[in-house]
Amino acid sequence: MSKTTYKRAERVADQIRMEVADILMRRIKDPRIRDVTVTDVELTGDLRIAHIFVTTMETGEAERNIFAGLSKASGFVRSELGRRLSLRYLPDVIFKKDVSGARGDRIMRLLEGLHGESEQHETQDSANSGQRVAES
Repeated sequence: MSKTTYKRAERVADQIRMEVADILMRRIKDPRIRDVTVTDVELTGDLRIAHIFVTTMETGEAERNIFAGLSKASGFVRSELGRRLSLRYLPDVIFKKDVSGARGDRIMRLLEGLHGESEQHETQDSANSGQRVAES
């Protein structure tokens, strides 16, 4: 894939992200689709499939209902994109749960834990070296 194709895919993905967010907020009437945030869009190199990553504050059964509603609305979202974008081929729309936020939070907690442990070891090391100096 050439550099220009990659930049085009990025630009199209960003435009799709904005349009899908607007469609979900203003045009979808399904009550299951609420409090959904479009976080990212990844397009295949040939621009034929758009993986739309969304987050929601819901969990469990409520989250499953939201994704069932999104799956049902994907055809409508795709047709709305067709009206709004001038693309030769309209990509298929696939909604996916964005887990990067939860994964990022977990990594930050782990890093904070490591940072706390390293400070604790430094404090112990300096206390031990102080004892050695006093013993000499």
